[in-house]
Amino acid sequence: MRTEIFINHGIHESRIAILEDGRLSEIWVERPENERMVGDVYKGTVTAVLPGLQAAFVEIGHERTAFLQVRDMIEADKGDSDGSRNGRRSRHRSYPNIQSLIRKGEKVLVQVTKEPISTKGARVTTQVSLPGRFMVLVPGGNWVGVSRKIASWNERRRLRDLVTKIKPDGYSVIVRTEGRNQSDREFKRDMKQLVKNYDRLTKANKKAQAPALVHKEMGMTSSVIRDLFTDNIDRLVVDDKELYKEITAYLRQVSPELRQRVEFHRDRRPIFDAFKIEEEIEKATNRTVWMRRGGALVIDYAEAGTFIDVNSARYVGSDDQEENNLNTNLEASREIARQLKLRDVGGIIVIDFIDMNEERNRRKIIDRLIDEFKKDRAKVSISDRVSEFGLVEMTRQRVRPNLLHTHSEPCPICSGTGRIMGPDTTLTRIERWLQRSYAATREKRYVLKVHPDVASYILENREERLKSLRKATKARLQVETDTSLGPQDYRFFSTKRSLDVTAEFRV
Repeated sequence: MRTEIFINHGIHESRIAILEDGRLSEIWVERPENERMVGDVYKGTVTAVLPGLQAAFVEIGHERTAFLQVRDMIEADKGDSDGSRNGRRSRHRSYPNIQSLIRKGEKVLVQVTKEPISTKGARVTTQVSLPGRFMVLVPGGNWVGVSRKIASWNERRRLRDLVTKIKPDGYSVIVRTEGRNQSDREFKRDMKQLVKNYDRLTKANKKAQAPALVHKEMGMTSSVIRDLFTDNIDRLVVDDKELYKEITAYLRQVSPELRQRVEFHRDRRPIFDAFKIEEEIEKATNRTVWMRRGGALVIDYAEAGTFIDVNSARYVGSDDQEENNLNTNLEASREIARQLKLRDVGGIIVIDFIDMNEERNRRKIIDRLIDEFKKDRAKVSISDRVSEFGLVEMTRQRVRPNLLHTHSEPCPICSGTGRIMGPDTTLTRIERWLQRSYAATREKRYVLKVHPDVASYILENREERLKSLRKATKARLQVETDTSLGPQDYRFFSTKRSLDVTAEFRV
């Protein structure tokens, strides 16, 4: 598989795209007003301890307080690791009561593991770690872990021995996958820089008054170069001259052999247009995803999770319906893995596959999903069977808001539901308002302001209904249009009191 990275560096927005065999597989967006937080370290103040949740809230200086669970205060397993920030912690592990570990008003050093999403604040841990190119430094302890992706037993032993010799006391280390086959020279350089960074963090923590940021993780571009630009990447193309120089200078020190794979985009066309990435990004926010054989996915987001419906749509196969359903579901499995990774969808995901009668075919779907998600760097858990209703439940690690939330905001009219009240429903709500008003005050004269479409609907299509309403409530209505109102909004102004009285009788 050919893998390429493209970097579009702009004044107001930087974007990084990863293409696999010419198809967009991942996209990251970073803006000055919304920089990534994962990896940042804060000196915070505990504002509340909740024994029932085994969690605490920590003030770190943001709009919403951060959330700290008891399991994020306990040292990770000391064995092998995949190189992730927090190592491995079992959900079934027994933990002490959080009251014994932390108290309200206490100053704590915490690191962000998940960015704020929707109404939730950032997720944090007290187990601070600093990632380098070849290893992750974990202050405290005295153990060495090796990425599970390094399969060779001899190489794992070599890396353990190497790191154990160069590691200072009081630090634990996780060797990352990129550390495979690296010499002691590279590890020593990486270790020196990480220890230096932690010393700087410690000094900043002593001086800071909570809440305060004491360590800022690398920006998006730098972290991608550090974490992802490896021997598995065929080329990296960047459209900014200064950034190109910075990347090549960094690689000259850590991986000189990769410099020849870095290209500066000289085409006059914007880089994402030249490589047809822009149109792929536009498609990535669509509700419906069309597959190559005519099937389709419909992706809906909700507070509780993400729901995906698989449809045969325009797919035309054999006369065997079971075989057609299987083929569509198998193609959908591959596309679902791609879409969830591309859109950066996390949390609970429910997939409604096309019904299949044979158990062996349902097993094929699960196997295909598991196989496709092996390529995903996020942690994924998939149910071991297709339910009798054709549903598959899964979870995917959520670190930051998904692509749709990054590129959009909730509709101010429909509040993100995608639907609004029809004019007939709006008229019914107006009738009920007038009935309440008449029962309470006997006031009769009002100016009614509505959206132009609603005004037209009332005056042209429902004039008889309005006349009946006036008769029943004795109201004297003057209907006016207001383009600032949504189709389901209305405003009542009292002629007698010369003020907006809508809220007085609105439920």
